[in-house]
Parts: sequence; C-alpha cells; structure tokens
Amino acid sequence: MPTHPSFDLIARPYRWMECLTLGRSLEHCRLHFLPNLLQQRRALILGDGDGRFLAELLNQNSRLRADAVDTSGAMLHLLSQRCEVRAPNASTRLTTHQANALTCPLDGPYDLVVTHFFLDCLTQPDLEILINHIAPTLSQDALWLVSDFHIPNGLMRLPAKILVRSLYLAFRILTNLRTTKLPNHASPLQKAGLTQIARQHRLAGLLVTELWQFQSAAR
Repeated sequence: MPTHPSFDLIARPYRWMECLTLGRSLEHCRLHFLPNLLQQRRALILGDGDGRFLAELLNQNSRLRADAVDTSGAMLHLLSQRCEVRAPNASTRLTTHQANALTCPLDGPYDLVVTHFFLDCLTQPDLEILINHIAPTLSQDALWLVSDFHIPNGLMRLPAKILVRSLYLAFRILTNLRTTKLPNHASPLQKAGLTQIARQHRLAGLLVTELWQFQSAAR
C-alpha cells in the first residue's frame, strides 16, 4: 500500500459516491457563500476534488485567477476539464499544482482561500502547519472559506459520530487516508489572524460552512 493517501481511484466515481451518501448537501455547503466571493481576484483552492465548486466560481467571477492544489493527478485532470467547459478562458486563469499543500510553493498574495471538505483529511499538527504555511501569503481582508463535517451537540451527536467514523474507515480502505478524527480548525485560524464572519450549517449541524476574514494587524 502507498505511504501517502491516493485519491486517484475515486476521482471519477467521487461525485456519485457523494450523492449516494448525503445527496446534494455537500454541494449546497460549497456554494452557499459563492455570492460573497465575486469581488476576489486571486484564489488558492485546496483539494476541490473534481472541480465543481471552482468551475462555478470561475464562471461567476470572470476576473478571478486561481491556483488549484491537489495530490491527485486524476482529480486535477477532471477539475481542469470541468473548469474549461464551465468558465470562459479558464485555461488562462487557472494553474494546477499536483503537490502536497503543506509544502507546495505559494504564489500569493491571495485574497481568497477555499478548503471544502479538505481540512478533515489532515491531522491536527498538519492542519496547523498548513495554516501557518498559507497565512503569510494572504492579503489584507482576504477571505478563507471552510466547509467541513462537524459533530454537533444534542440528538444528532451520536449519529454524527457514527457517520464520521464510517466515512473515515471507508476513505482509509479506498485511499489509505490515515486520519481518524476531525481536527479543530478554528483555533489555529484565529491564531493566524483570521476571524469568523459568517457560518451556515446543514443536516442538524453535521455539515458546516464558514467564512473567515484575515486581518494582518491581528497576527
């Protein structure tokens, strides 16, 4: 088995696997704050899978240029194809990088970072490394969009725990992902100078999407 996770095997069926598991709930999370991103000009997109979000973002924001980073060449291929079909001049506005987001050289400054269902693939130490790697490349008032799974309180807590554990097990089998629990992204984002400015949840709190804003004076 490979040492690092590989998402190539699930690249093509990923959309249908997602729909069979939670319908269109993840897609709704990704797109919820899209209207807030139409003034951004330089984006860093991490782990967007087959590119459904990025294609729509490039289509609606015609002046945006984006760097898309993913370890999966198959995912990046699908992402590029989808963006070229959906967005005018996508090939001139999109640069893909098959690399580890923790060490990939970054060509900022960025006024937008997007991590849809990506941070949950990281351990807590790796998440903190990632945020510290990206923070110096952010422009003043940059936005960071996060969508992720969440363990809510109340009646949904136990079902959410069971579902999240089951998903981690499935991804361990299919991709060799070694992460076993959701990391806490709020604390390291705050330490890096970001403040949460908006939040939306779905499925009784199982899914959350958050908008964070960077203020360099807070670093």
